[in-house]
Amino acid sequence: MTDGLKRAWAEMVQPLLRRPPELQVAALCLRTGGAGLEVLMITSRDTGRWVLPKGWLMDGCATAEAALIEAWEEGGVTPTETEPAHIGHYHYDKQLDGGYPAPVRVELFRVEVADLARDYPERAERARLWLSPEQAADRVDEPELAEILRAL
Repeated sequence: MTDGLKRAWAEMVQPLLRRPPELQVAALCLRTGGAGLEVLMITSRDTGRWVLPKGWLMDGCATAEAALIEAWEEGGVTPTETEPAHIGHYHYDKQLDGGYPAPVRVELFRVEVADLARDYPERAERARLWLSPEQAADRVDEPELAEILRAL
């Protein structure tokens, strides 16, 4: 490739191909017990890797409300009376059906857990597990999320 083509590719074509990140919300579900602070992790439906409850924004829902809905549907979480607190964000590339990666920005909300239901919408599709923040950080694939977990 000539220098002119390389420059045209870098300056004109690549910026057109880049998309702004899509937006998701996630619930960092926490409890404090005899073992100290613990993070609720769930498995993803497609790969079975350990993740936080998360999903796309919903029409008519604020971001914190959407995070609570995801925590319920995916993890059976009943929160305490404390309002979810926005604690940051992280990025990852979501693999779309065609195998193409899409950049995603995930807004993260701290959710204090009062209880876990035995019967919830995605109970047959996911496993859930309480882990220390350090153990949870070791299991996630997203470096920015691991950093947030280790800082708890």
